[in-house]
Amino acid sequence: MALAIDLPFPRLRLVAAVLYGLAILLSLYFLRARLVRQLAACLVCFSVVLAWWLTLKPSNEGQWQADVSRTAWAEVQGNTVTIHNLRDCDYRAELDYTCQWLTKTVDLNQIEGLDLFMNYWGSPLIAHTILSFNLRGADPVVFSIETRKQAGQTYSALLGFFRQYTLISVVSDERDVVRLRTNYRHGEDLYLFHTTATPVFARSLFLNYIGMTNELYEHPAWYNALTHNCTTEIYTLKSMQGQHWDWRILLNGKADEMAYEHGMLVTDGLPFKVLKQRAWINPAARAANEDPDFSARIRQDRPGF
Repeated sequence: MALAIDLPFPRLRLVAAVLYGLAILLSLYFLRARLVRQLAACLVCFSVVLAWWLTLKPSNEGQWQADVSRTAWAEVQGNTVTIHNLRDCDYRAELDYTCQWLTKTVDLNQIEGLDLFMNYWGSPLIAHTILSFNLRGADPVVFSIETRKQAGQTYSALLGFFRQYTLISVVSDERDVVRLRTNYRHGEDLYLFHTTATPVFARSLFLNYIGMTNELYEHPAWYNALTHNCTTEIYTLKSMQGQHWDWRILLNGKADEMAYEHGMLVTDGLPFKVLKQRAWINPAARAANEDPDFSARIRQDRPGF
């Protein structure tokens, strides 16, 4: 599959995959009755393809879709963080939008807390996680780790296991990344939870996110649907080290349940099932669509806020 999907010469992909399959079959045929040698031959073929596959390098050069045409980066001077290329897209439809790329200055002392968005579009086992940092006297700053797609490219869960997408740290506001998923895409559900993160922890995690954003700006990395995605990247950050390993980090549709069990969410004493029901924000987001107080309205009367 790596040959059929990732070989840089499209016309040779299927040919290479077929030749690889034939090489395996011929090895099995000529080495029949010699199981150890059969296994060794298969391992050699696999290792050759794997060695080639690991040489594929991601790049920040490309014909990118307009909403990921620029990558964010930031400067840190004491308690002041200046974010460049903060995305602000105004949507008329999912694929009809105009993007501005802003510069925003954040005083770390403004950061008061942290909220978690969980976005579902199919299986309850798979979700997209978005973290929103609450700023005193200002709109939240949102980090969404996503696939950076070329013009005309669409996301595929299968292709996400191969080297088809690079990672991008989208730094934005909620009227962009939230409204896109609740108001303009179809068949997606978004849930909002307030976390128990202290201001000190939230500031530390914010700086870790800034560090990861700058790293991706300087050194592009591959996205992988299992090992390098919107959730696993969070757990590589310094502030998150020491957290207990949990299978729900990989099947991240259950990450909110994991956070609930580990005391990471403000619950107001509600059982998880009820908390999640009340965390669903699609109707509130649609009602608040053009309201300047969009962020406040989607939190109104929601547990934890």
